[in-house]
Parts: sequence; C-alpha cells; structure tokens
Amino acid sequence: MAHHKSALKRIKTSRKANERNRQFRTKMRNSIRKLRESENSEARQENLRSACAILDRLVSKGVVHRKTASRRKSRLSKFVASQAS
Repeated sequence: MAHHKSALKRIKTSRKANERNRQFRTKMRNSIRKLRESENSEARQENLRSACAILDRLVSKGVVHRKTASRRKSRLSKFVASQAS
C-alpha cells in the first residue's frame, strides 16, 4: 500500500481512468459487434460510420492508439466491402 499522499491520489485517479476507459472500450466493441451482425448493406454502412466515429473519439481521448484505430477501421471497411458484393 502506498504511504505518500501523491501516491494515494495517483492510485485513485488511475482507478477512475481505468473504469472510464473500460466503459469506452466496451462501447467500441459493441459497435463493432453490431456492425458485424448487421443484416443488410444499408445498416452495415450506417454501423460502419458510427463505429469509425467512436474509434476516432477514443483516439482523441487517448483510450486507443491511433494506429490501432486506423487498423480496425481499415479491417471493418474491408469487411463491409466484401459483404456488399
């Protein structure tokens, strides 16, 4: 257990950030799952837009690395394109 005031504060803030980031990551995963389970191409396009927007938001918040988000968006776009034909 930490003994210094600053270390105790750091533990508290990192717990809060961890909880917040977990919620964001869950939201991201759910949007990706929703995209992959979409039935028609219009729904897939709409879900792709929302998933990309969520990924971009998480990059700006520092939850996800920008290259990770880019890779995920690329793979999702590829998936949507393959399902369209």
